[in-house]
Amino acid sequence: MDKVLGLTGKVVSGVEKAAYFTQLDWVQEQCMQKLGFKPYPGTLNIEIEEDDISIVEALKREEGFKLIPPDPNFCAATVLPVNIGGVKGAIVVPAENVNVHENKIVEVLAGLSLRGVLDVTDGDMVTLVIEKSVKRDNLKSAISFSN
Repeated sequence: MDKVLGLTGKVVSGVEKAAYFTQLDWVQEQCMQKLGFKPYPGTLNIEIEEDDISIVEALKREEGFKLIPPDPNFCAATVLPVNIGGVKGAIVVPAENVNVHENKIVEVLAGLSLRGVLDVTDGDMVTLVIEKSVKRDNLKSAISFSN
């Protein structure tokens, strides 16, 4: 059986900029091609426990899938496939120069409203399950995996 990584955190409000980004035509098209879904407007923001910050930092170094803008005025991003509450999604790792969150905040996009489907509000705890396709080279020193 393949090993999986679970990352738990608290749902928090974001800065409400992801809704614009996730609805750009090129983001919609590339997410459909690379992740198999067109993102719902916005992301679910999850504040990771202090003990797991090294995992988040390692995840942000993963290759994942690149979202490449056709216009150099937009920033690129990397998406890392995850599962949250049985829903297929992806962690969004924006370019460093436009990242508005600290390392303890992880943004997750999906093809539907995660708050609605999971029936969560600020303060609720959720667990992300990292998909098998994510390379684990950077993660090996940051975490221990469990079956």
